[in-house]
Amino acid sequence: MTTIYGIKNCDTMKKARTWLETQGVAHDFHDYKAKGIDAATLDGWIGKVGWEVLLNKAGTTFKKLDDAQKEGLNAAMAKALMLEQPSMIKRPVLDVDGQLVVGFKPEIYQQTFKA
Repeated sequence: MTTIYGIKNCDTMKKARTWLETQGVAHDFHDYKAKGIDAATLDGWIGKVGWEVLLNKAGTTFKKLDDAQKEGLNAAMAKALMLEQPSMIKRPVLDVDGQLVVGFKPEIYQQTFKA
């Protein structure tokens, strides 16, 4: 089972979904804006790849935080931010039978799906 998590209008998401479709990879799409993300799923991701990988510090949502929220950031604070504002999670997060790929690079997707 393959699920891609992200935001519908994100350009990187569009590229990743187009790649999956052109390669014939069946997948479900989970839109953070519409469905949010639950704490258990986020905990699982943090356990697999770490909050530092998941937190999108380059995005405008993170950049709009005040300095007090950015300073001393730790796992609990990052998790709370990502639950409150899922757009702070890097996109896409691709879950392929429990294996996570964060971000989109065609060569990484190619390696992930080669049989």
